[in-house]
Amino acid sequence: MGLSVIGSIFNITGIAINRYCYICHSFSYDKLYSYRNTLLLVVLIWLLTVIAIVPNFFVGSLQYDPRIYSCTFVQTVSTSYTITVVVIHFFVPIAVVTFCYLRIWILVIQVRRKVKSEVRSHIKPSDLRNFITMFVVFVLFAVCWAPLNFIGLAVAINPEALAPRIPEWLFVVSYFMAYFNSCLNSIIYGLLNQNFRREYKRIIMSMWVPHLFFQETSRGGTEGMKSKPSPGLNNNEQVKGETL
Repeated sequence: MGLSVIGSIFNITGIAINRYCYICHSFSYDKLYSYRNTLLLVVLIWLLTVIAIVPNFFVGSLQYDPRIYSCTFVQTVSTSYTITVVVIHFFVPIAVVTFCYLRIWILVIQVRRKVKSEVRSHIKPSDLRNFITMFVVFVLFAVCWAPLNFIGLAVAINPEALAPRIPEWLFVVSYFMAYFNSCLNSIIYGLLNQNFRREYKRIIMSMWVPHLFFQETSRGGTEGMKSKPSPGLNNNEQVKGETL
């Protein structure tokens, strides 16, 4: 569970930095995110994720919580460690992601207003849509996880005074709200990405009419190479006549 939670926020941060470099520093992007560097960055993200959960085994912060009927991170075990977790695992990544997306929004607004006409060709409609999708993912992540982290920070600052005052229902709601965030991602992609919408529709139709799925699969095996678009393009980029 720790790998899932920490890995999510670290990956969201890594994606935000990647989008920032791609849109705001497009001339140096290929050098920064070469194939080798990209692999190293992915490995680094998951290495940091593993390192981040190791202290829990020494601090003893993983305990059974009767309020949620689950073994989870207990915020009252160590004040300093809880504050460190909230800062490093939530506030710092949120600050980095916010900076990256604000810079991207500023550039997008400048392009829309033709302030920097020379960068107009560097931002494709598909890039903008992908950025908006990841921005919505980030916003919902921050909204869903903020209550639990703020409760943890408040409890860590003054455990004896504030811990008894936190209503049980509030903690339970914030806890399940945080983990409900994972359920929202598929909905976000379905609403904002045409490729996901098409595949969702195909899967649902296949459930009602299974033989259509097998026919499409068989036909795709023989005709897929003829109709397959360029790897550099996605479905959104095939729409003609679009402008920012």
